[in-house]
Amino acid sequence: MASSLVFPSAPRNQISRRIPRVASSLASNASTSSKEVVVVGGGIAGLAVSLALHRLGVSSLVLEQGSTLRTGGTSLTLFKNGWRVLDSLGAGDELRQNFLPVKGMIMKSNDGRELRAFSFDEEAPGQEVRAVERRVLLETLANKLPPSTISYSSKVKSVNAQGKEGTMLELEDGRKILANIVIGCDGVNSPIAKWMGFPEAKFVGHCAFRGMAHYPDGQPFESKVNYIYGRGLRAGFVPVSPSKIYWFICFNSNSPGPKNTDPSLLKKEALDLVRDFPSDLQDIIRNTQEDIIIKTPLVDRWLWPGLTPSAYRNGVVLVGDAWHPMTPNLGQGACCALEDSVVLATKLSGSIGKGQDAVNQALREYANDRWPRVFPLTVRANLVGSLVQWDNPLVCALRNGVLIPKIVRLGPFLEHTNFECDLLEPVGSS
Repeated sequence: MASSLVFPSAPRNQISRRIPRVASSLASNASTSSKEVVVVGGGIAGLAVSLALHRLGVSSLVLEQGSTLRTGGTSLTLFKNGWRVLDSLGAGDELRQNFLPVKGMIMKSNDGRELRAFSFDEEAPGQEVRAVERRVLLETLANKLPPSTISYSSKVKSVNAQGKEGTMLELEDGRKILANIVIGCDGVNSPIAKWMGFPEAKFVGHCAFRGMAHYPDGQPFESKVNYIYGRGLRAGFVPVSPSKIYWFICFNSNSPGPKNTDPSLLKKEALDLVRDFPSDLQDIIRNTQEDIIIKTPLVDRWLWPGLTPSAYRNGVVLVGDAWHPMTPNLGQGACCALEDSVVLATKLSGSIGKGQDAVNQALREYANDRWPRVFPLTVRANLVGSLVQWDNPLVCALRNGVLIPKIVRLGPFLEHTNFECDLLEPVGSS
């Protein structure tokens, strides 16, 4: 495990939208500054942990390598545990106004035959499911932070441990920040995780297309998640709002494959994959602008006890995908990152100003609390993905004829969405 590491620079394609309330907080000229808490990464995990700390009276600096928020991507599905955290952060009701509640789930074979239909109210009472635009979620979290919390165009170049003095972060523009606490929220390919000795996330044998269709005059679909199963191929869609539909295609692949960034080719490839699937799915894809279709390999990292490094090291800690990337088969990647944020902030807030031993004890408690939660979910998401991606015709017949219609029960399947956390009342509120 290295005490210092220099990261190569690499270009990054992104779709972004500026948030005018949040400005760069550091001067662009080379300088050295000291900060109590530095969050590396301005995605969902980074903004959520910064907001959680803020509501507990702890200020932080968020380093975002992009020139604006990274609002690329399409949509993500949040279950009741994610909404519980958003309520804790004071953002839940504002977001609910923008997105439709999902009422249930329909499972079909690729020939359009309905295999099973579920109602959340009847089979999983108390469940809350909504598909949320990533852009809107990030903007909502960012706009609740104090001005100058986020420093844009701030890419970490190197990390150097400074003993009891903290951790030195050197940025690509020459600035240096000495931080007592560094929170790595820098995603699946996290440089902070690499510095801490974590292996790269592993490709699981599947790739995914994702997109968002836009219907200016209103989308015609019932507010339910639709899953469609083929052989080594599955797809789905869910209404996001009265005018938008999120969709995905997941297919087996021997390798991540070459990166294709041509929007027209991506759309054609997606349509070719589902040419034998129901026509409504194909129509949804055709109603999607080419420049918001993305294709990604699916990866995860299994946190084997005794083999994988700890989530923390001398004032440095990982959150979300930087620590436990998981496949999207349970819809828990973003939800777990949100859970991480409130657990870490709650434990960390009481240690600020009490010395490095107190900080490390708080980080240890966070890691011990979260590992039994995220490791089983990572494994389960992987196994579920493997099961539903079967390509053997006999096994697919068993899945469609027995497993889905006769065995699957929605309530027990969604027990992992049970999560409780206290509301984080803003400091000074009555």
